[in-house]
Formats: sequence, C-alpha cells, structure tokens
Amino acid sequence: MTKKYRIGVAGLTHDHVWGNLADLAASEKAELAAVADPNPPLLERAREKSGCASYADYREMVERESLDALYVFCDNAQGAEVGAWAARQGLHVLVEKPMAATLEGAERLVAAAREAGVRLMINWPVVWRPQVQAALEIVTRPEFGRIWQLSHRAGHGGPEVECSPYFRDWILDPRRNGGGALVDLCCYGVNMARALLGRPERVAGVTGSWYEPPLPVEDNAVVILGYPRATATIEGAWGQVGQPMSGYLATIWGAGGSVTLGPGRGGGLWTTLANQPANVEIAPPQPAPHMANGTAHFLWALETGSEFYPLCQPAVCRDTQEVLDAALRSARENIRVTLPADPASGPCPPDSFRR
Repeated sequence: MTKKYRIGVAGLTHDHVWGNLADLAASEKAELAAVADPNPPLLERAREKSGCASYADYREMVERESLDALYVFCDNAQGAEVGAWAARQGLHVLVEKPMAATLEGAERLVAAAREAGVRLMINWPVVWRPQVQAALEIVTRPEFGRIWQLSHRAGHGGPEVECSPYFRDWILDPRRNGGGALVDLCCYGVNMARALLGRPERVAGVTGSWYEPPLPVEDNAVVILGYPRATATIEGAWGQVGQPMSGYLATIWGAGGSVTLGPGRGGGLWTTLANQPANVEIAPPQPAPHMANGTAHFLWALETGSEFYPLCQPAVCRDTQEVLDAALRSARENIRVTLPADPASGPCPPDSFRR
C-alpha cells in the first residue's frame, strides 16, 4: 500500500501558502494534518478550507500530531529557524523561497537538515510553470552552446496591492524579510543564474526607494553577476503598473541561440536557434505529474529518493542567499563584492533539468 504522508504547515502569513494548501488537498499521496499560526483569522481560514486541526504554536502541533513533513510559510527570518528546528525533530521540510533572510540563516537550515538526515526542499512557485521548465531544458542542450548571458526581470504592483496585511506586515520589515524588492523579486533571477551558470565571482547591486513616502526597504533593485565567461542582469520592481511582458520575463543567450520566456503560468516561450527562423513561438509541453507543483515534486522525491529539481536544491538556494546578501551589501556600501572561490559550486548538470 502506498504511503500517505501527513503534512503539517507552520506559518500562514506568507500569501503563497494558500495555493500550496490547495495542491495538498488535491494530492492522493498526502493529507494536510494540521496548521499552526498565532493569528486566529488565518487559522479559521485554513480550517474552513481543509477542516484540519489548528494550533497557535507550531511546536505544540508537532508534539501532538504524527507528522512526516513540515511546510514552512513564516517570514523569511523565522522560516529558516522553524525549518531547522523541524529538521532536528526528524521531519522532512519544505520552505518557501528564498529560504531565509540571511546567509547565516540559510546555512543553519541546510546544516540542520544534513545532520538530521532529512530532505529539505526550497519551493519556487515559478519553477512549476511549463515555459520555465521547457526553457531550462532547451538552454542546457549541447546544441545551445555555452550560456554567456542571462537577463531576468520580476515586477508587480507592490506589497500595498499584491499582499495581504499579514504578508505586508513582514515583507516591509528588513529584519524579517532580509530586504525589500531585491530579496522578494531579484531572488528569482539569481536562483536561475546560479542553477545555469554556477556561483558568480562578482556581485554588484543597486537599490532605489522611489515610493512617496519611502518604504522601510528598497522598492526597486538591479543585481549584476559576473562570471569568468558570462554575465547575468537581474531586475526587481515593486510599484509596477499592471503585468506587461516585463512582469516576469527572462532571456537566456547561448553560443547557439537564445530563449525568451514570458510571465504567468500560461506564459509564452520563444526561441532563436542557429540556422532557424528568429523568435519562433513554442507551445511548452505540460509538466510531468511530479513537476506540476511543489507538493507533487516534494512527495515524488520523498517516495523515490530522487534529487530535487536544480532550482529547489538546498545547495543552490544557499548560494542564492549568499548572492542576495552580497548584492545588498554592494548597494549599501557602493562597492563590488567578490565572493570566495568554491570550485564545487558550478552549474547544475544538464541532465538534472530533464525530469
């Protein structure tokens, strides 16, 4: 008989949690056993949607419920600590992106999972978009050649229009979030660049506070990553009006062509490959069942022992957090930050993008 995993959820203040709860409810391989959060209205919302048990304290939930894994949707700072604590209790852990508010928090989380011998996955909602998976498969083919440039932009209307009051309360707190738009939105492009190009040698960040009155954190940012034979340029913007093509847009250039992927789950995919017409629109295939969403992928990896998709792997996300920290430092001190060399942090193997 196939095991049905009992999942607990710690934290409901991250708005991404609700889509993941819906995926859990639809899964035949798991059940939502309980949720924990100190905010009664959020607990009530979760109970109405799922009928699961609820607790004000995640530690009491773990003590009383027989869980196999914990989903963590707290603020970035607390999320890393809760995830590390859960790992020490012997639970597999899924943490929402980026994984922490600081590199130190990320490293504590990775170390706790490693020492406890449990699985740790970082969930990136854009990974489950068909055009993202198709693009990364194309650009890691031999005929695409060496990737020499990546451009990524993520933008939306800002916390005041995009986020619930509970989410907004911490995403505007530099300690709990780690920063502002740079951490919230540039993380997507940094994570993609880390998976495709490896850990950069040099990081430069520029931030802006264009809101009136100013927010407590930066609302716009640009991050530039330098590699021995490549560059990546990553933009993050709050306060963007609407979701035009620049909402969540990426272009990847290689020696043998280029690929552009558009925003949204139904976003487009365009390729220009050597000896072929320019800007050919491709209909990306629907993902395999275990690549349809974070829950499906997490449970598949637990069942099969398979590695997580490259962008969701702890080591890749740890390096992503390091780059975010470096970019914030660069912007704050007006310097270019050089990262210590690590030969083990190269690009993810091409076959790891084929699932």
